[in-house]
Amino acid sequence: MLDEARSRHAAFQNRLSAAGVDVALLTDESSIAYLAGFWGYLSVEFGRPTALIVRPDADPIIVTPLMESEMVAAMTWVETVVTWEDMGNNHWVNVLPRALGDSPRVAVEKGTLPAVLRNWFDDQRPETELTDVSPVLGTMRMIKSPAEIEVMRQAGQIAGAMMGAAHGALSAGGPEYEAALAVIDAGTRKAAGFLTDRGWEAFVSPMIQGLQVMQSGSDTSMVHRRASVKRLAPGDPVYFCFCNMAQFKLYKLGFDRMFFIEHASDVAIEVQQAAIDAQQAAIAAIRPGVTAESVAEAANQVYRARGFETGYRTGRSIGMSYLEAPELKAGDRTVLQPGMTFAVDGGISLDRQCGGRIGDSIVVTETGAEYLTDYPREILYSGQRP
Repeated sequence: MLDEARSRHAAFQNRLSAAGVDVALLTDESSIAYLAGFWGYLSVEFGRPTALIVRPDADPIIVTPLMESEMVAAMTWVETVVTWEDMGNNHWVNVLPRALGDSPRVAVEKGTLPAVLRNWFDDQRPETELTDVSPVLGTMRMIKSPAEIEVMRQAGQIAGAMMGAAHGALSAGGPEYEAALAVIDAGTRKAAGFLTDRGWEAFVSPMIQGLQVMQSGSDTSMVHRRASVKRLAPGDPVYFCFCNMAQFKLYKLGFDRMFFIEHASDVAIEVQQAAIDAQQAAIAAIRPGVTAESVAEAANQVYRARGFETGYRTGRSIGMSYLEAPELKAGDRTVLQPGMTFAVDGGISLDRQCGGRIGDSIVVTETGAEYLTDYPREILYSGQRP
């Protein structure tokens, strides 16, 4: 991981030089992890910004709270770690300017720059021109290395264990939250099997955490409802989305499945089968040289033929962020290349009735697509084991 991060940093420096950027200030957690190899557990939401400063012709600098510095230094390959404290002369508003220097232009990630830092630039350095470095780094992150893809494969195995546990926990009369607990337990135990307690890996937690996206019955038309105390009933569709939970070593996948408690109505089966078929049409269309929007159109053709419409994109690029570029949707003409990774979805909502959902993560290969996640892609029932 650290060798990969160091190599990426060198490539990023070359891209900054080609773009005429003197200094880049990176504040997004995933960007810092991508280039420096570390991430924290107390982020800017606690009023404590961490930043990575990169120049084309100099060593990088990390600026981080003093309380985080020991762990940061142990996780990163970057040698210069500058610390700040919550109050006094060593507060970040005094430390950051010294590390940043007086360049008249600073490249930042405009879409994710924390408000506290944007306000600081506006108030204290209004003369500084802020340019957007996100496209430079985003282009790098589109193509995953073999080492990155291997981590994502491990994340896929963890996600598969989670889905199996979710499936096994379903029964008539059981509450939604019990299935959510089974997901966390199974995923954590699977993740622990990939880790050691030595070196950089010692700082990677196996714990699967997040508020489970889960709906049952007519609530399956609500795409992002959370697991509750509601009890499952025969005939209920039950939907699990792991997009905020299926992750490992900061790499995040998309993974969704729908199950039915004991039996299903004809309408629910029709809707779910259409979602499955649309997703499969999209995945079949994926190969190097096609555009992102053409993959979405392959799914949309299935929806139209079945008399349905979908209200969201067919897929999104995945990696260290929940959303990277490109996206599988109308208007995105990015040409797919080997090494790109996507979450590919099938999704239909019939308001106040039901929904159809399925999602997998894939990597683009030289000839098509390879699954990173795996679970049966068919109509699934409680009590049925794959």
